[in-house]
Amino acid sequence: MAHIETGDNKNSRNVDLNIIPFIDLMSCLTAFLLVTAVWVNISQLSSSPKGKARDCPGCNDDPDPKLSVLVEPDQIWIGVSRVNEFEKIPKVGNDYDWAKLEATLKQQKASAYFLDKHDIEIAANSSPSAPVSYQSLIAAMDVAVKVGFVDVGLTEPNSLSARPTL
Repeated sequence: MAHIETGDNKNSRNVDLNIIPFIDLMSCLTAFLLVTAVWVNISQLSSSPKGKARDCPGCNDDPDPKLSVLVEPDQIWIGVSRVNEFEKIPKVGNDYDWAKLEATLKQQKASAYFLDKHDIEIAANSSPSAPVSYQSLIAAMDVAVKVGFVDVGLTEPNSLSARPTL
């Protein structure tokens, strides 16, 4: 890389560094950085925390009702916060009844409460003895987006605005 020439005088030295390989390496790294930065932004799942405990603990001054979905190991609960209206969708066989969930969310979306709203909060009540699969949670999010609730918020079960009490 370095080139050292000695002239007639033993004390004088000329050092020429070849920086072309360094420039090549930096241009390749820059291109790689730009491409991966785009891929990272495309492949991310945007989720914003929702629920009554997220913004301000103890503040429940919002008069608008919120739609909550709770995925449990054996059923799905859909609740409306301000009116305390809950609907239970039991499992059919080994899988959840996604068609009934979609129909129920479409019915809620068509109601006067949620006609112009696009946000929904989803939680999964999973435990080691009764787990809820990650795929089930993602499927519930996909159904909500398909119906028209594009601002899907993921929260913990205790922070849902409408939570069924058993």
